[in-house]
Amino acid sequence: MPMSAEEITRRITVALPGATVELRDLAGDNDHWEVTVVAPQFSGLPRVRQHKLVMDAFGADMGTTLHALSIKTRTA
Repeated sequence: MPMSAEEITRRITVALPGATVELRDLAGDNDHWEVTVVAPQFSGLPRVRQHKLVMDAFGADMGTTLHALSIKTRTA
């Protein structure tokens, strides 16, 4: 079963308190997502590290329960 939008948002905001999360269902199947995360924790970090912080919120579910996630990050 795919991961819901609510669960994706919850996991990111738990991992990155104060983050703003915007999700878009890319295929209309609740299985292919694009997420834009705006978080103060990204300040001064290279984009690869920013994306890793988002991916770390999902642990072993990344690539399994959460099949596909396109990530965009910003500090403001």
